Amino acid sequence: MLVEFGKANLLEKARQKPDQVKQVINKIKTDGLTSTLETVRTKLEQTIPLGYCNYGTVLESGVDEFSVGDRVVSNGPHAEIVRVPEKLAVRVPDNISGDEAVFTVIGSIGLQGIRLIKPTYGETIVVVGLGLVGLITIQLLKGAGVNVISIDVDEKKCKLAKSLGIDSLNSSIEDPTKSVLNLTNGIGADGVIITAATKSNDIISQAAHMTRKQGRIILVGVVGLNINRSDFYEKELTFQVSCSYGAGRYDESYEQKGIDYPLPYVRWTEKRNFEAILTSISNGTLKVKDLITEKIKFEDAHKIYDNIGKNNSIASILLYPEKHGKGNALST
Repeated sequence: MLVEFGKANLLEKARQKPDQVKQVINKIKTDGLTSTLETVRTKLEQTIPLGYCNYGTVLESGVDEFSVGDRVVSNGPHAEIVRVPEKLAVRVPDNISGDEAVFTVIGSIGLQGIRLIKPTYGETIVVVGLGLVGLITIQLLKGAGVNVISIDVDEKKCKLAKSLGIDSLNSSIEDPTKSVLNLTNGIGADGVIITAATKSNDIISQAAHMTRKQGRIILVGVVGLNINRSDFYEKELTFQVSCSYGAGRYDESYEQKGIDYPLPYVRWTEKRNFEAILTSISNGTLKVKDLITEKIKFEDAHKIYDNIGKNNSIASILLYPEKHGKGNALST
């Protein structure tokens, strides 16, 4: 979305951000046209760092937890050198390659959705949307002893899910609600995790219809939210939006100042979710190598963004030149 916005002309930018256009109009009324124009131009000219999943080695450390030369992952942006706070980086186990470790942060997005839906052993959870987050989510659920049903409109992604041993439905050729009801003996799913991205309201409606009474729906992705009250009222469904990597996200005291949440009271922070993902990769519960579509050199990075939405890419790894120490920096 950021890439598309950056390529758009001023008129298209305005169409994509109607709420901000209203703010501009209000500012013109209060501050005048000249002042507002300068503010808008400054805002539009600001560069926005892209990416949030990287792997590399520590060059300098100001905390006791990390030492120079440590292999780490963090949510820093795509860059040859990144500076990240202590709570947003974790050390990589020796048996995990850089190619695998770089999935840690984005994997935590799926994991946080699982934390919120609170599945119990033997329950049936549906995952709608088999992009990278969805493909990670279904594996983590399977590893937790959950019966998983995955749904997507792309047959290749459905086949990939099946190759991971997970039931998959192609919603472009079959009714996903009927299929889920058939697979659950008419009961419906215990919960649905939505990892899809669409402006349509169809997915949230389908999720309500395929979920049993008192079921749970968690939104990890971005979909239309014009909710039909009766769909949720009659079944007393629970709906919640998941926020990124977990507890601590967007909390300045946690992320920037390094003030941790006490583990007995907040078991899973974003950093502890990072560590849990690495454990799942280490023990084989989460397999990510098959999700890598391509590896691109840094100087060819534009090819990744040029191809967004044009191919069947799942995960691209950006390779940085080795300049500052052993091992390349890798970023998905």
